[in-house]
Amino acid sequence: MIKVTNISKTIGEANILKNISLDLYEGKVYGFQGRNGSGKTMFFRAIAGLIGVDSGEVIVNGLKLDNKYFAEDLGLLLENPAFIPNLTGKKNLEMIASIRKVVDEKRIDEILHMVGLYKARDKIFAKYSLGMKQRLAIAQAIMEHPKILMLDEPTNAIDEQGVIILKNIIKSEKEKGTIVLLASHEKEIIDALADEIFLMKEGEIVKHIIK
Repeated sequence: MIKVTNISKTIGEANILKNISLDLYEGKVYGFQGRNGSGKTMFFRAIAGLIGVDSGEVIVNGLKLDNKYFAEDLGLLLENPAFIPNLTGKKNLEMIASIRKVVDEKRIDEILHMVGLYKARDKIFAKYSLGMKQRLAIAQAIMEHPKILMLDEPTNAIDEQGVIILKNIIKSEKEKGTIVLLASHEKEIIDALADEIFLMKEGEIVKHIIK
């Protein structure tokens, strides 16, 4: 469970998050909608523990996020994902996997198949198209069986087949009991997948829809 209580964040003179509270539970997909600059990405960063908040708290599985504790078992795709340009797609995933050592080569190959990159696994990342780069980013986010999956604009640059693959992945993660947070400017994908929808504007949640 993720419990967010009255979090606020100011950078300079900009109030980027304003007194947000919500509870998120396993096995559900939560959609976040809003224009660029509405606070979606910064909210995701706060839940992941990548930025601190000025007030309020974020509790993940009973533990408060702070400078000593970051969210564990988290799969994350935020903004423009970066990989090592001169390594292949597979080698990039292997390097990420070597940090925690919780998945093996078989799992990496399975994920590459899942996102439609297996045939391009030995192609260097620098030669990937934008859509292929986004698919690799989705692959790294789900590779280690995360209990929390956060996807910020995951449909960027991917084609119709890629969107179908993404939808199937999100449905599969939900069935496994994963907490899925999905931010997208595409209303259709949010409406199709989300159990609950949060509309954000100027750092606030202005509407909560339970389907």
